[in-house]
Amino acid sequence: MKFKTIYLIAAAAFITIAATSCKKELTKVNTNPDQITGSQVDPNLLLTTVQLSYTGAPTEGGSVWVTKWGGVAGFIQHVASTNTGYYYGDKYLNNIGAMGETFQDNYTSAVQPAVELYQLTVNKPQYRNLHQMARIMKAMIFEQLTDLYGDIPYFQAGLGYYERIYTPVYDKQQVIYADLLKEVSQATDSLTESADKPVGDILYSQANDQIAEWKMFGNSLLLRMAMRLTKVDAATAQQYVTQVMGKTMKSNDDNAIVQHVLSANSLTSNQDAAQIFSQDSVDVRLSSTIVSNMKKLNDPRLPVIAWVAYGLDNDGNFPGTADNDPADQIGLPPGYIIGGLNPAINLLIAAKDSLPAQGLAGYSRISDNLLAINAPSLILTYAETELLFADAAQRWGIGGDAATHYNNGVLAAMGQLSAYGSAATISSGDAQTYLNAQAYNPSTGLSQINLQYWLCSLMDEYESWANWRRTSSLANPAGYPALTPTNYPGNVTQGTIPRRLTYPPSQKVTNLANYNAAVAGLTGGDKMTSRMYWDKEKGQ
Repeated sequence: MKFKTIYLIAAAAFITIAATSCKKELTKVNTNPDQITGSQVDPNLLLTTVQLSYTGAPTEGGSVWVTKWGGVAGFIQHVASTNTGYYYGDKYLNNIGAMGETFQDNYTSAVQPAVELYQLTVNKPQYRNLHQMARIMKAMIFEQLTDLYGDIPYFQAGLGYYERIYTPVYDKQQVIYADLLKEVSQATDSLTESADKPVGDILYSQANDQIAEWKMFGNSLLLRMAMRLTKVDAATAQQYVTQVMGKTMKSNDDNAIVQHVLSANSLTSNQDAAQIFSQDSVDVRLSSTIVSNMKKLNDPRLPVIAWVAYGLDNDGNFPGTADNDPADQIGLPPGYIIGGLNPAINLLIAAKDSLPAQGLAGYSRISDNLLAINAPSLILTYAETELLFADAAQRWGIGGDAATHYNNGVLAAMGQLSAYGSAATISSGDAQTYLNAQAYNPSTGLSQINLQYWLCSLMDEYESWANWRRTSSLANPAGYPALTPTNYPGNVTQGTIPRRLTYPPSQKVTNLANYNAAVAGLTGGDKMTSRMYWDKEKGQ
C-alpha cells in the first residue's frame, strides 16, 4: 500500500507538472510578442496626448473647422462668412453633420486617451500626481462636451476596453456637473509636492513649481465650472467661489498654455490654423460685431488680432498686401452672402456703400499673429479667472472687490497676448490707457465684465459661447455682450442665437436607444434652440 500511495502521488505530481508546462507553452504560443499592454506604456506620454487633443482633434476637415469656426464662432459673432455651407454659424442653418463633429472627434481623440490615462494610473502610488492630473484633464474635456451638447455619455464613456460598454448611456448634465466639481476639487486637493513630477506635462513641467501651478490651474477650472451654475444653482456656485478664493492663478505666468510646434506630427499643430488654412481660409472673416466694438473702445488689441490681407506678392505668396492699421479694419456683417437676390442678405446690394474696394478680400481676417501653425492655444487664463471673480463679486457680493478683479482681468487680457510673440505684445502703457478709459462702473458692472470676457476669449470659441449663454436670462435676453441675432431666410432657430449643438446623426445608428432617451429629455427635442440644464431661461 505504501508503494502504491507513493506511486499515485508521484503520478499526480507528474501530471500536474506536465499540465503546468503545457499551459505555459500554450500561453507562450498564444501571446502576441508585438502587443502593447498597459504595463508597457509610459502614462506620462499619454498625458501629452490628452493635453494636445483638448485643443482640437487633428482630423482632416474635422471639428475645429466645421464645429468651432463654422458654427460656434459665428453664433458668438467673433467671425462671419458669406458661405452658407460649412460656415453656418452666423446664419443659424441646420448643418447637423458639422454640429455633431466635435462629439464624434472628441470621444475618439480626447475622451478615450483621458479615460485610458485615468485607468493606467489609478491606485498606483508611483503615479499619484499624474493620476490627479488625469482626473482634472478628463473633467475639462467632459465640461467642454456637455457645455456644447447638454446630456452626454459620461460615466460609461471610454470604457469599451475595460468594461465592454459599447453603447454608453447619456447622463444628465446636472449629474455630470456635480461629478465634475467633485472630481476637480478632490484631484486638486490630492496633488502633493512629495509625489511624482510628471514629465509628459506640457502645461507646467517646466515651471519652477509644477505641482503648485497645477493646484492653481485646478482651482481656476473649478471656478469656471462653478460659475456655469449662475442661473440654475447659485448656492453651489457661491460655495465653490468661496472655496477657491486665494488659490487660483496669480498672474499670466500661471496661464495654461499648449505651445504648438511645426512638425510632421499633426497632433502638435495649432488646429485652428491647420484646419482653416487647409480648407477655405477665404470664407471666414472677423465679424463686424467684434471689429466695431474694438474700434469704439479704442482697443489696442485690434491691430494685433486683425488684418486686411489679400492678393499675392511677386513670388506668388499670400498675402501681397497686408494691413493691420486699426482705422482700415472692416468686419463682415453676420448673416450676409455674396451675389444673392435678397437685399436683406446680399452684401453687394444691402451694404454696397460700405463694401471694401477689394470686395470680400477687403474684410478683416484673424491676423497671423494668432492664426499660425505653431501659435499657442490658451486653454485657461488668469484674465478669465479674474473676470469670473469680478462677476461673482458684482452679482453676489462675494470673492473680493469687483473693481479690483475687473482691473486685474482687463490688464491680464492685454498681457496674455505676449504668448503669441513680440509682434502681439501690448505695452503696459497702452493697456493702462485702455483700462482708464473703461473704468469700472458698478451700475453697468456685469455688462463690462462679460464684454471683456468675450473679447479676451477670442480663439477659445466654445468657452466664449458658454459664458455668453450663462449671462443671458429673462431679465437680460441679449446676454453679455448684447448680441443682435441675425434672421437669415431658412434659419432653424426663429432668428435666435443657438443654445446648443445637435447630436451627430451617427448616434442614431450606433447608440439609438440611449440617443432616443436623451432626446426625450430635451424640451423641444434635439434642436439648436433646446436649452440644457445650466442654461435655463431664468434668473439674472
